Amino acid sequence: VEAAPEDSEIVVIDNASTDESVAFLEEWYPDIKIVNLFRNYGFAGGYNKGMLDVDSEYTLILNSDVQMTSGSIEPLLSAINQEGVAAVQPCILSLENKEMYEYAGAAGGWMDFLGYPFCRGRIFTELERRNEKYVSEEIFWASGAAMLVRTQLFKDLGGFDAEYFAHQEEIDLCWRMDKAGYKIRYVDESTVYHLGGGTLSYDNPRKTYLNFKNNLSTLIKNESVGKLLWLLPLRWILDLMAGVLFLSKGMPRNMWSVVKAHGAILISLRRLITKRTLYNKLIKKCSIGPPSKAGILNKSIVFQYYIKGKKRFVDIEI
Repeated sequence: VEAAPEDSEIVVIDNASTDESVAFLEEWYPDIKIVNLFRNYGFAGGYNKGMLDVDSEYTLILNSDVQMTSGSIEPLLSAINQEGVAAVQPCILSLENKEMYEYAGAAGGWMDFLGYPFCRGRIFTELERRNEKYVSEEIFWASGAAMLVRTQLFKDLGGFDAEYFAHQEEIDLCWRMDKAGYKIRYVDESTVYHLGGGTLSYDNPRKTYLNFKNNLSTLIKNESVGKLLWLLPLRWILDLMAGVLFLSKGMPRNMWSVVKAHGAILISLRRLITKRTLYNKLIKKCSIGPPSKAGILNKSIVFQYYIKGKKRFVDIEI
């Protein structure tokens, strides 16, 4: 509330919460608009429904476990006002250790050529201390924990894919923005603190399932058909290896989550192809130019991390 500019409207989307949070807001913050959803639509579906009546030029999508800092919104507004910029994210640090980047976004999202997402400041589960080398620049995806978007473009591109429920829906959306010729930027002059793991802990089997399933869904909807012909079989092998790694760590339920994720993709393949066609039509309508393809690593982050032992973004040869 304190960080919000004077002319802004604060909207809280309540995803059928069972605590007293809505009553608290109504009593202590009566000026805040509350959108009451009567069942839990997840992160993705909840935002889609909550933003139906939002008509502002920009919308700051913000998790409930994110702490804003004074003056953190103005640099984001300045960045998104640049020509062709569709979404921006701040520097996301850990609320529990404010010298460390936080898992969900860190200093901006990247993706390797095999479709595995990672961040500057966080590769897989390896977190770094805040690094002055991670300056404001164009990235591939902005974190859904704290991202400022062009409201109408968000809607015109179909918003988040509600079937994701949670995890990686922002990557899917940002890829559509990129394909439409828009830019995604990281803004180092803005800092927020994220508690993280509030929805699901980082080693939760449900989270593993959603991450693997949603990542594959994103690839099928956005990657070229020619590349998918060899990428999907390879990903089946690599993800199976990830499942074996989970098993070696004594996490059999997480291994089973990987298997279930691939099964779910096979079952929903026809629906994903239909969505791909629909989204491509929306992208064509919104297009302002060719994709920038910033934030793409033309190497395997898996090979860099596990074989070459490069655990920090600055150690990777871009």
